[in-house]
Amino acid sequence: MRLALMAMLVLMSGQVVAADVGIPAFNMTTNEAGGASYSVTIQILALMTMLTFLPAMIMMMTSFTRIIIVFAILRQALGLQQTPSNQVMVGLAMFLTFFIMTPVLEEVNEVAIQPYINEEMNTINAIQAAGEPFHRFMLQQTRENDLNLFLRISKSPPIESSDQVPFTVLVPAFVTSELKTAFQIGFMLFIPFLVIDLVVASVLMAMGMMMLSPVIISLPFKIMLFVLVDGWAMIIGTLAASFGI
Repeated sequence: MRLALMAMLVLMSGQVVAADVGIPAFNMTTNEAGGASYSVTIQILALMTMLTFLPAMIMMMTSFTRIIIVFAILRQALGLQQTPSNQVMVGLAMFLTFFIMTPVLEEVNEVAIQPYINEEMNTINAIQAAGEPFHRFMLQQTRENDLNLFLRISKSPPIESSDQVPFTVLVPAFVTSELKTAFQIGFMLFIPFLVIDLVVASVLMAMGMMMLSPVIISLPFKIMLFVLVDGWAMIIGTLAASFGI
C-alpha cells in the first residue's frame, strides 16, 4: 500500500523518483551503425510496477467498494439487467468516491504532496504523511469486531492505540466492514421492490394469469415508484451520509 502511495505522490508532483538520486530517466547509447538506443532505468521500471497498485488502492482503501455494491444491488432490485450500464455505474461510483474522499485527499495534498513538491520533505516521510489520512478514514469506517478478527488471524502483538494498527491488518478489516455495510443498505433497498413483486404476483394469480411473468408487469411500477420518490438523489444522499458527509 505504501508503494502505491509513493506512485501517487510521484505522479501528482510531476517528478520522478530518480531525480532524488540524480540518475537520469533514460540512458542513450550510440551503436556501431551510428544509431541511438535507449534503456529505461530501474527507477522507471519500479515506478511502472507500483502503478499497478493504484486500482487496488482506489477500490480497497476508499468508499468505492460500498458505493458500487449498493448500485449493483439497486439495479438487481429494480429488475434491470443492463440499465444503467456497467460503465455508467462505475463512472458514477468513481465521481461519488472522489466527492466523499475530498477531505482526505485535501489533507494528503496539504501534509504530504505540497511539502514534497517544495522539497521540504523527502520521499519516505511524504509517503508516511500521505498514509495517515487514509489510515484515519479507514479506521473510522471499520467495525471493531472485524478489526479484532484480522488482528487475531495475523497474530499481531497487542496494540496500545488504534494508530498502531498496520495497513496489512486495517485494509482487509476495512473491506470486510464495507461489504457488510453495503449489503445492509442493499437489503433495505430490496424491501419496497419485493413488496411490489409480491402484490403483482398475487393479483396475477387471483386473475388466473399464471402464464404471465410477474416481472414484466411489476417492472414499470417499480420504475415509477423509484422516480416518484427521487430514488437516485435518496440513494446518493444516503451513501454520502453513511460516511459522515
